[in-house]
Amino acid sequence: MSTATAPVAQRVRAELRQRIERGEWQPGMPLPSEAALCREFGTSRGPVRRALSALRAEGFVVGGRGRPPVVGRVVPAQSLTTFRSFTEWARAEGKAPGTRIVALERRHATSMVAGLLELDEGATVVDLVRVRLLDDVPIMIERASFPTEVGRHLFGFDPERGSVSAELARHGCQLASARHTIDAVSANRLDAEMLGVHEGAPLLRERRRSQDASGRAVEYADARYRSEYATFRVDNRAVDASPIEVRADS
Repeated sequence: MSTATAPVAQRVRAELRQRIERGEWQPGMPLPSEAALCREFGTSRGPVRRALSALRAEGFVVGGRGRPPVVGRVVPAQSLTTFRSFTEWARAEGKAPGTRIVALERRHATSMVAGLLELDEGATVVDLVRVRLLDDVPIMIERASFPTEVGRHLFGFDPERGSVSAELARHGCQLASARHTIDAVSANRLDAEMLGVHEGAPLLRERRRSQDASGRAVEYADARYRSEYATFRVDNRAVDASPIEVRADS
């Protein structure tokens, strides 16, 4: 459905969101009044209010309940429908990715990690701990474990200057699929220190088990995001979905 034929509320939402994403409207800037938006889009208050409500739900607009709406801080959303590295995602969003390595070493796997990587109890793995940054702001700490035949390729490689997944792919260890489990946790002391938040702060945790094209488990990662910088997007569609009739509102 083209923008021209979309319902009015949808067209208003799309236009306002584009202005925010392009930087025409900066965080903290007051939005035009509902009356001004009604005049601009030639519509009534109903569609304008629905558009603003949708933008609030997405975090593009904050305020309400007696407070005038203002532009919120845009948090790039990570899609879980495609398999992309943090570096690829950040650059696609126009952000500068950064990495600070905390540890890269061989360790004996915990029982949980050994099980997830389909290794024998007590097997040696390569553990990588790093803080990920967007535009020099620490937003996530990632603890990843790899079987030694995979992780050994990271020694002699500088993870602060390149993509780990791209380096592994260069050695024939392509990460082809992953299962993500997302929940909320509180920052422990180490998380708090590395992310610059207070101990106990809410973090969004993404646990990821990645496989290569043959189905072999090649990575298990625990990534913890500062909640104000983390959104994930999943687009679903029924297998045999019939087209939905959409009527224009006024």
